[in-house]
Amino acid sequence: MLEKLQKLVREYTGDNSITLTGDTVILSNMGLNSYELVELICIIENEFNIEISDRMIKKIKTIQDLIDYIEG
Repeated sequence: MLEKLQKLVREYTGDNSITLTGDTVILSNMGLNSYELVELICIIENEFNIEISDRMIKKIKTIQDLIDYIEG
């Protein structure tokens, strides 16, 4: 799951040097602003065929939070 998310993030940002861990804080460690986060969430929703509510997006802080949500 982590590798798949890392691939999506790298494709979205165009930055192949990004390395994700479960502790990666999505906004501050990845350099995304809130608009970019929403765009990335849309890509993730499409990739995993899920829907993440706006309320849940606010609760997802780290990559591990995101993985837990997708797998949950």
